[in-house]
Amino acid sequence: MAELIKSNGEARVGGTLVVQVASALRQAIMAGTFRPGDKLPSEAKLTESHKVSRTVVREAIAALRSDGLVEPRRGAGVFVLEPVAPPGLPFQDIDHARISSIIELLELRSAVEMEAAALAAVRRSPAQDEAIIRRHHAVGDCIDKAIPTAADDFALHNAIAEATNNPRFVEFMALIGKAAIPRATLAPAQELASTAYLNQLHEEHGRIVAAISNGDAEAAREAMREHLQGSQRRYRSLLQRT
Repeated sequence: MAELIKSNGEARVGGTLVVQVASALRQAIMAGTFRPGDKLPSEAKLTESHKVSRTVVREAIAALRSDGLVEPRRGAGVFVLEPVAPPGLPFQDIDHARISSIIELLELRSAVEMEAAALAAVRRSPAQDEAIIRRHHAVGDCIDKAIPTAADDFALHNAIAEATNNPRFVEFMALIGKAAIPRATLAPAQELASTAYLNQLHEEHGRIVAAISNGDAEAAREAMREHLQGSQRRYRSLLQRT
């Protein structure tokens, strides 16, 4: 019986590591660190950089392969594929020319990401906590340097999804992709990229990050609710003036 419990425990740990490594690589691909046609680091390098076994790396690569993100080529390595959106894939028809389309997505994100924030507060690992904080600081650095924040903003929300340790939340964010941060492509919303607006978002992010780091699920849920519903109000106000 003791051996069975030990075996099950090791399986759970291994499964969690596979999710973490696959999520890290998926995020790197989504962020453009690895572009279509690029070769991923070797199995040995991934094993060393993620501090996991070769079995974990192989299973993580297998997960990415099943998602159509990479292709192992015998004797050559693992290469990133050009993303292909199957016909009828949800969220691929978000029309950034229509503010109402963005509001629809924000309503859905509120429902999903509020729970993601709460789960992250109670399930995060120290490494995931650090990643969330680092992503938050990256957004602040972009604001200070007056460079676009959208990619780092998305990376922050994705890091929170990863910290739920439920891969379905990460899959949801991957499915939405860049549509999750609409201000970068919404032409009429230039005022939504102003420094004042970005600083307000950064403060809202700060409350989410602090609640998650403090392990306060209810505060994290509420902070995410205020953030995303606040975004809805701001876009509704813009809609009324167009």
